[in-house]
Amino acid sequence: MNRKQFSSKYRMLLGVMTSVFVLTGVNAVSAETLESALAKAYGNNPNLNAQRAGVRAADENIAQAKAGYRPQITATADVGRTYTQYDSRGPGNPFTREPNAPEGQQLTPRGYGLEATQMIFDGFRTDNSVRRAESNVLASREDLTTVEQNTLFSTASAYMNVLRDTAILDLQRNNVEVIDEQLRQTRDRFNVGEVTRTDVAQAESRLAAARSQASQAEANLRASIAQYRQFVGVEPQQLAPGRPLDKLTPRNVNDALKSALNEHPAIKAAQHAVDAAEFQVKIAQGALAPQVGVRASVGQRFAVRGTPNDEQFAASAVASVSVPIYEGGQAYAATRQAKEQAGQAQLQADWVRDQVRAAVLSSWGALEAARAQIEAAQAQIDAAETALSGVREEARVGQRTTLDVLNAQQELLTARVNLIQAQRDRVVGSYSLVQAMGRLNSRVLGLAVNHYNPKIHYEQVKDLWIGLTTPDGR
Repeated sequence: MNRKQFSSKYRMLLGVMTSVFVLTGVNAVSAETLESALAKAYGNNPNLNAQRAGVRAADENIAQAKAGYRPQITATADVGRTYTQYDSRGPGNPFTREPNAPEGQQLTPRGYGLEATQMIFDGFRTDNSVRRAESNVLASREDLTTVEQNTLFSTASAYMNVLRDTAILDLQRNNVEVIDEQLRQTRDRFNVGEVTRTDVAQAESRLAAARSQASQAEANLRASIAQYRQFVGVEPQQLAPGRPLDKLTPRNVNDALKSALNEHPAIKAAQHAVDAAEFQVKIAQGALAPQVGVRASVGQRFAVRGTPNDEQFAASAVASVSVPIYEGGQAYAATRQAKEQAGQAQLQADWVRDQVRAAVLSSWGALEAARAQIEAAQAQIDAAETALSGVREEARVGQRTTLDVLNAQQELLTARVNLIQAQRDRVVGSYSLVQAMGRLNSRVLGLAVNHYNPKIHYEQVKDLWIGLTTPDGR
């Protein structure tokens, strides 16, 4: 192979790998797409499914809060055994029983009853408890959307990392082949006296470095595959190219900020947390209000008056009013505490809003930088290819050294790697921006999945009076 053929082979190997793994992808018919990977993560990711279970658990707080509207009914029953010994003091003998007097009596007292209490007025504590529970349910739904966003973004990032690291590994392996061939040619020239031993040593050094870089690239790929498996649930096979979400990104950063501040689930969750904290203040204040209730009971007793066959039936209905006067200051302290917690929740909501704003600005800047880096890397590749070709021709006539050729080859390799990294950052950056805007969810992305609807479980359990079985049969 002559120098011209060798140079052409090098450019071909380095040039093809980028387009194969990042731009055009593999066989589109059998390849896993980014959208299908996102769909698998949406349905199978354990963390996301755990968050859904948490939302369902929060739904039960509604039924628990509504228990304050409903009667409390208790059934009781008891049975026992008693023995009574009789002893009389006769005339002249205090320890002598009278004739025909019974020695004792055995009884089985028993009974059963039913008691019901119904709260009529509790200072609106039940009303506010239900409203607080509803706010917490809404907050949990927004938290679920946030976890969904994080899961989908992590999946997209892992997907693109596998593509990036696969392309870089192939570039590094082909670089080893190219430098190995360079070393062979340098040794041949050394044997005929065209170059010195130093040239051979430089090529040997660069080959060792290339093999080290290939080993590091392989380790990076293994780590990315493990991360992909963590989020998607399966090993990556053939991955099609990832495409940026240009259709979901706004034209300017102000539109992105406006969407984020109005739609981001983290902001909505924080606002619902503020509502829940304010209802807690009203619940604490309700402890100082009068309470009105009704209590009714019925009961049947047997053997209660000392004879085996007697019976007693009792029924009652009592209305009661309780007015707290002073309870040691506990209710006052709880109210002050709830007010402080409500203020804390409001400050946290402001902090979340600032975090979202910062995330949008950061993602926007990163996306713009990735676009610029792609253009710069492409220009760098063109210049590096021209430089490598020129250096090789100059080395052929003795105007350049072997080190110059190796450096030119390394610059071209670095440019190719930079382009792969920039293309990965371009796709991931678009997902990051959409996530920062609060729109990275299955419905907006149009994923082919059964979209989880938390309202279904909520409607199934919010008004249940009894039942131990969950709606899904557990």
